[in-house]
Amino acid sequence: MATLSAYPSPNPNPNFLSPTDQTNHNQESLHQMQHHPSPDPDPNPTQNTSPKLHTPLSTPSEVVPPAVPPPSLLHLSFNQDHGCFATGTDHGFRIYNCDPFREIFRRDFDRGGGIGVVEMLFRCNILSLVGGGPDPQYLPNKVMIWDDHQSRCIGELSFRSEVRSVRLRRDRIVVVLEQKIFVYNFADLKLLHQIETIANPKGLCTVSQGAGSLVLVCPGLQKGQVRVENYASKRTKFIMAHDSRIACFALSQDAQLLATASTKGTLVRIFNTVDGSLLQEVRRGADRAEIYSLAFSSNAQWLAVSSDKGTVHVFSLKINAGSPGIDRSRSASDLVTSPHSSLSFIRGVLPKYFSSEWSVAQFRLVEGSQYIVAFGHQKNTVVILGIDGR
Repeated sequence: MATLSAYPSPNPNPNFLSPTDQTNHNQESLHQMQHHPSPDPDPNPTQNTSPKLHTPLSTPSEVVPPAVPPPSLLHLSFNQDHGCFATGTDHGFRIYNCDPFREIFRRDFDRGGGIGVVEMLFRCNILSLVGGGPDPQYLPNKVMIWDDHQSRCIGELSFRSEVRSVRLRRDRIVVVLEQKIFVYNFADLKLLHQIETIANPKGLCTVSQGAGSLVLVCPGLQKGQVRVENYASKRTKFIMAHDSRIACFALSQDAQLLATASTKGTLVRIFNTVDGSLLQEVRRGADRAEIYSLAFSSNAQWLAVSSDKGTVHVFSLKINAGSPGIDRSRSASDLVTSPHSSLSFIRGVLPKYFSSEWSVAQFRLVEGSQYIVAFGHQKNTVVILGIDGR
């Protein structure tokens, strides 16, 4: 069950793409809403999270303040168009621009301060925060809606279990728990949909970001299964993508393609989200690996894969234009064929490994860090972010 509190409506900068002019909150099952208009005090005031500086009356000149340790990284994620990324630390959160690389702003909190999840909404002033780390700023079972123009939270959603991840669209808020997903309308935070999933400790979920209807992908109810919710057609598609548990997946920009990887980490499969058909299979390697992220290029010509092997692989996609719902045209100069084994000509006789499609490019990085990858706004560029906890 989720409970909900609402605060005075934010006043976002009109230069930003704010998702809504008011932020209320809804209950997961009771569907109750409490409104607290600006002129009236909140009968149940929520802790003000704005930073407060407390200066002692006097400080002996010989006392040297202790050195402040550098923050520990708890979270790292791109925004929806991969032009920015957010980090959650044990003291607060920070927002960076990718190209050119620069810090846009940071918020450090006085007490606690640990932020385990930061979800941006493109470049707007509204973010969602979830507490994390050894001294969390907020309870880990709450989603806090933060307005950075006011430097405070303007609402919250509370649940019975810890929040694993949050996904935002301009019209939806998606909250992922261990075995359940909730979809809310952003304008009034009305609960629209609940989805049951298999155990999902990583909070796997992705949503389309186009102006059209929402497409949501999450784990199914079986090992190796993914669920595709198309809210325009009101259709649900279950895809048995792998024999092992799902480790990672990603949607193309138009939400027509879905890339998936399992905990085995050797193969990546690309499916049609409309009919669930398998369109292509590529091989990352022969050894087991933990896949950290998958990313399509904007035109779905390339697919990037990062893993715990300290490598990022880039594959060429040759999606069949005749597949239902798929319409992709490329010039001859754009087409790059993924390498095959020299023994692929006798496929069907030798094991499947020898007819696999391999990456056309690799980036070798330092092992021991967790890398996430995206394609940059400039043509044929890749943005790679690494997190090692420091």
